[in-house]
Amino acid sequence: MSEISTKTLQYRVDGPKDAPTLVLGPSLGTTWHMWDRQVPELAKQWCVVRFDLPGHGGAPAVPAGSVPELAQRLLDTLDGLGVQRFGYAGCALGAAVGAELALRRPDRIASLALTAASPRFGTADEFRQRGVIVRANGLEPMARSAPERWFTAGFAAAQPAIVEWAVQMVRTTEPACYIAACEALAAFDIRAELGRITVPTLVLVGAEDQVTGPAEARTLVAGIPDARLALVPGASHLAPVEQPAAVTDLLMHHFSTAWYNPSDTSTGITILPERLPAAPQEPAAPRPGEPGTGEEPASEQAEQPEPVAEPSAHADAHEAGMRVRREVLGDEHVDRAVAATDPFTEDFQELITRYAWGEIWTRDGLDRRTRSVITLTALVAGGHFDELKFHTRAALRNGLSPAEIKEVLLQSAIYCGVPAANSAFKVAGAVIREETRPQE
Repeated sequence: MSEISTKTLQYRVDGPKDAPTLVLGPSLGTTWHMWDRQVPELAKQWCVVRFDLPGHGGAPAVPAGSVPELAQRLLDTLDGLGVQRFGYAGCALGAAVGAELALRRPDRIASLALTAASPRFGTADEFRQRGVIVRANGLEPMARSAPERWFTAGFAAAQPAIVEWAVQMVRTTEPACYIAACEALAAFDIRAELGRITVPTLVLVGAEDQVTGPAEARTLVAGIPDARLALVPGASHLAPVEQPAAVTDLLMHHFSTAWYNPSDTSTGITILPERLPAAPQEPAAPRPGEPGTGEEPASEQAEQPEPVAEPSAHADAHEAGMRVRREVLGDEHVDRAVAATDPFTEDFQELITRYAWGEIWTRDGLDRRTRSVITLTALVAGGHFDELKFHTRAALRNGLSPAEIKEVLLQSAIYCGVPAANSAFKVAGAVIREETRPQE
């Protein structure tokens, strides 16, 4: 595969080449065709650039495991087109890419529209679990559940051809790229950074979106200083597909003007007033005699403040260990272990988090898949089947397939003993059946 395919994205350009550029980003499991109904109008005024995510729509299957990596690939693509500054509209994962660009490269973004967006999409566990299911069963479970996630029931019943088209987009996605995109969404969290998005932003959400609905949209508007919220009635997650005319009107208005007129009801869309900026908090005045008033004793005025102690290595290892422990074992397991901690076990939990997870699992010498293989083998050898249960779950999250776990246990049978492997197969098999069961 050529080097250029690892740096850029598959794209399509519509509209006058000398017009201002408007970039449209797709959601996970869709292609640039999700914006087909918007392009005829938008392309009258803008040079519209649409792109496909890796492995989607026949694009090169070069997985990107983080939103920053996707954002950089898009910038590389636009650089190749000679585009420096542009407007951006994205849906779901495509919206995350737009928010990332607005945070890291505000010099490139003129205006932003976020559809079906959230500062954090669900939980990391949810997306890593989705990856486990795809790795074990392929994309068919995701394809079958897509209509319920993406469309209202009424639209799905009335437009079976469009629903089938959407399902086919999922089926033709490259599984490894879908899993990598799930990892990207699992790690995406900009809740603490929303205030640094300074470009004019429209947050657009289907009123019936059950995936990233009005609550998530309001969180974005509350955090982004220059943002407004538009609720699209009769739409779920893929509002550009379900209510194309309404979404087109919203995008046309937003990218043509700095702000909407809240009294304009011509689109039939509810546009909420912008959030007023919070009043700056004045620091409390010091009381007489406190440092900083000039009234403290001369000896105290001359004293220098005590230096702030640097975080200890133990504290750093504990923080890193807790992060990796949650990523590998899942929030539910770790929360349960933490909740059960008492004065008798707290030192042991500290040791596990700091030493095992903070100093060993964080080392660069082996990837997590390999560490899971070693851990499974060691647990079989030691007969630690309670630990084997949740480390089988961790191995699935770390990218091992059920077939690979089977091979690990078969290898263990030779070197650790058939009775131990027999017990291990029972434990691991139950976990695999539970974890890879397609979602209803």
